[in-house]
Amino acid sequence: MHYRSREVVQVRRAYDCDVLVIGGGIVGLSTAYAITRAAPGTRVTVLEKEPGPARHQTGRNSGVIHSGVYYRPGSLKARYAVRGAAEMVKFCAEYDVPHAVTGKLIVATTRDELPRLHALAQRGRENGLAVRELGAAQIAEHEPEAEGLAAVHVGTTGVCDFTAVARHLAEASGAEIRCAARVTRVDRRPDRGVAVRTATGDVVRGRVLVNCAGLHCDEIARLTGDEPDVRIVPFRGEYYELARPELVRGLVYPVPDPAFPFLGVHLTRGVDGGVHVGPNAVPALAREGYDRRTVRPRELAATLAWPGSWQLARRHWRYGAGELHRSLSKAAFTRAVRRLLPAVREEDLVPAPAGVRAQAVLRDGTLVDDFLIQGAPRAVHVLNAPSPAATASLPIGREVARRALAELAEQGR
Repeated sequence: MHYRSREVVQVRRAYDCDVLVIGGGIVGLSTAYAITRAAPGTRVTVLEKEPGPARHQTGRNSGVIHSGVYYRPGSLKARYAVRGAAEMVKFCAEYDVPHAVTGKLIVATTRDELPRLHALAQRGRENGLAVRELGAAQIAEHEPEAEGLAAVHVGTTGVCDFTAVARHLAEASGAEIRCAARVTRVDRRPDRGVAVRTATGDVVRGRVLVNCAGLHCDEIARLTGDEPDVRIVPFRGEYYELARPELVRGLVYPVPDPAFPFLGVHLTRGVDGGVHVGPNAVPALAREGYDRRTVRPRELAATLAWPGSWQLARRHWRYGAGELHRSLSKAAFTRAVRRLLPAVREEDLVPAPAGVRAQAVLRDGTLVDDFLIQGAPRAVHVLNAPSPAATASLPIGREVARRALAELAEQGR
C-alpha cells in the first residue's frame, strides 16, 4: 500500500497540471473557474496566445447579456442563455463589474415581419421568459425615437463589460494563466496524458486537455489528433458608434431572419453610455481578420478547401450580397439603421472596432446553430461557441468542467 501511494505521487508530479485549458477567452476562463469550484485542489493551467485574456470574441462584441428569446426551445443555447443571463447579472453584482439590465425592443418594420415577431414572442415564452407584445403606439414608451408596426419587449436583456468578467473569472479560479503561449503542437497519448508545446518552446503536461480556442478550436482539435466534422468559418462583424447616443435608451433590434444565426443590424447602449450600431456579418479573409486588409492566405485557403464554405455561399448568396453591400456602402448601412431609428443620419455613424464570429459550418454548408461540445480520450473540445456564449459562459463552463472532471476520474481508475 505504501509503495502504491509513492507511485501515485510520482506519476502526479510528472504533470504540470491536472487540466490544461487552451484559450483564455470567457469560455476557457469560466471552465477553469467551474473546475476549481467543483473540485477544489484540481490544478488548472490556461494557455492564452495573446498578451492578455479576452482579446478576441469576448472583448470584441457589443456587451449584450442576451435573454435567450431567439433560441430553439430545449437547445443548449436556449437553456444556457436563460440560465446564464441571470447568473451573469449576479456575478457582475458580486464582483462589482459594470452592468445594467436595460431590456430591449425587437421591432417589426414591415407587415411580412409580423408573423415572425409573434412567433418570436411565443418562443420566448416557451423558454420561460416574460415578454410583452406591443403595438406601434407603445414602442415610444420604451424608445421614443424608434418606429415600427409592432414590437416585442424583453425585460431581462442587459449589458455588461465581458472583458472585466473574464478578468475576475481568471482571478477567482486560482488557475495558472500563461499568456503569450501560442500552442504549436499537441501530443496526446490516451495511456499517459497530453503534452503541449508553445511557440516559445515551453512544454506543458496535463492529464486532460480542454480546447476552448474559439477562432482556432478546429485547428487545435486536429493538432490533438481528433477530426471534427466542422470547420470554423470566420465572419467579421462591423460596427459603428452612434455620435448621438441620446437617441437610444437601451437596445433596439430588428426581427431576425430565422435561417441565420446573425441578428441583423441593431443598436446597443453599453455600460459606458455609448451606443454600438451593427454588426454587419461578412466573410473574413483570416481567422482574426478584423479589417478588410487582413488576409492570411493559408487560413483563407483552408476555408475555401472546406466543402461547406462553397455550399454555404451557394445557398445564401443573396443574404451575403446584402451584408457585403452594407459593408462597402455606409449609405446602405445607414438605411438599415433608419428602418428602426429614422432620426439617424449617415454622419451620426462613426466607425468602431470590428469583431470576428467563430462560426462552425458542417460539410454540407449547414451553419451549426447550437453550442457544440465534443469529448475524446483525455480531451474535451468546444467547437461552436459564438454569441450568446459570453452570456451563457457560466453554464457552458460548468458543462465543460463536468466532462473534463469525468475524463480525469476515468483516467485515474
